[in-house]
Amino acid sequence: MKHYPEAYVRYLIEFHATRDYFECHELLEEHWKEEGPAAPLARTWVALIQLAVGQYHHRRGNASGALKMLRQALRGFDQEALAGLGLDGGRLQEMVRGRARELEGGGRSCPFRDLNLPLADPDLVARCLARGDEIRASWGLPSRIDDVALVHRHTLRDRTDVIAAREAALARRRSGQDDRPGAIRN
Repeated sequence: MKHYPEAYVRYLIEFHATRDYFECHELLEEHWKEEGPAAPLARTWVALIQLAVGQYHHRRGNASGALKMLRQALRGFDQEALAGLGLDGGRLQEMVRGRARELEGGGRSCPFRDLNLPLADPDLVARCLARGDEIRASWGLPSRIDDVALVHRHTLRDRTDVIAAREAALARRRSGQDDRPGAIRN
């Protein structure tokens, strides 16, 4: 059985079972940051993050935000990298292009529909289904549009740690102790 990063497997479960696209973004963004921007799959991770964010925006009625994310995801898709992640890259690109065309034509009136990624590795599918069962989440069901916590997750989360980190970074910059490459020093 091929090894896939745990964050990616969790992304697939969130994408297909819980339909928590915000969590998909969080999981892969953390993985992408850990691997670094020079990692072989960095651009593919970003594209998959953008795909999830596009789904999140579309479900919330933000057609222009969804379209922007889907277009960016399409630019980042690489057939070989997607195949290495157990995806049918050609079908995925076709699906995302189709959704982008729908959004271009219908804008806000384009109804939201969940996407199911075209998984090509049966072992990966079996692993994801088993993990979905463990968390009592059914694979492939439609989003729970009436679940405010799911649909508007970014507005409801606790951002205390993010705000504290930003304030600490601002204080470092103001004191001249910012050691990031390219940081302006007093």
